[in-house]
Amino acid sequence: MVPGQDTSDGAGVRLRRSLGGSQLNQLDPFLLLDEFKSDDSNDYIAGFPDHPHRGFETVTYMLAGVMRHKDSRGNEGELTGGGVQWMTAGRGIIHSEMPRQTDGLMWGFQLWVNLPASDKMREPRYQDIAADDVPEVVTGDGGRLRVVAGEAGGVSGPVTGIVTRPLYVDVALEDGEGGRFSQPVPLGHNAFVYVFEGEVELGADAESDRQIVSSGHLAVLEDGDEVQARSAGGEPARFLLVAAKPIGEPVARYGPFVMNTREEIAQAVEDFKEGRLA
Repeated sequence: MVPGQDTSDGAGVRLRRSLGGSQLNQLDPFLLLDEFKSDDSNDYIAGFPDHPHRGFETVTYMLAGVMRHKDSRGNEGELTGGGVQWMTAGRGIIHSEMPRQTDGLMWGFQLWVNLPASDKMREPRYQDIAADDVPEVVTGDGGRLRVVAGEAGGVSGPVTGIVTRPLYVDVALEDGEGGRFSQPVPLGHNAFVYVFEGEVELGADAESDRQIVSSGHLAVLEDGDEVQARSAGGEPARFLLVAAKPIGEPVARYGPFVMNTREEIAQAVEDFKEGRLA
């Protein structure tokens, strides 16, 4: 189990990082998971001004607040509570993500997903998904699912065409015995659970196999696990379930660039400096 670490990024946005830090550097193909949550505008108002990416994908999932994105290819729009942006940076893009509010709660997540060498220099693309286009399912076991990618609860998420075949589900559970959830994870996929409200008990019926994961913590799942979860502590709980097919290639990483070799990183830096990235 990995506790999130308080840090900052962008122009000083305060956030909690549970993947991509010293305790869990990566979980192929996942490179980073940040949660940003604050109702103090000083924690988020500076946002994420223009910055480059190459060689991977960024996934932004908003729970509350409004963020405006704008990029070097002319894309522009607003990401609001419940919405998702899956951006494939590919060969390169420069973009910004700036708050469109001066007070109130800003809450969401950013996940970085690696690309295989064959796709690192592909053309960039966005998948902007409005909140109403993310399917919701109410289960018979006291659960509510929002399916961003993959299949869960008998529905498919709106994000498509991702080479690592991801599963991305927002799971809310009622308190006590009423809140339960189960979901198979494909064999050979890496997967994790990140709890962001309450406590979640993971595991099968045997007490020795159970694990309590509290808010702000990430738990890595075993290969081929069927996720079995229920709310713990007598309170409702909510978590992300994320899985994808590992790539199994060398990772060379430098700030906003993720390639396979140091030489490719040096080229990305040079391309950015010379205005050739995007």
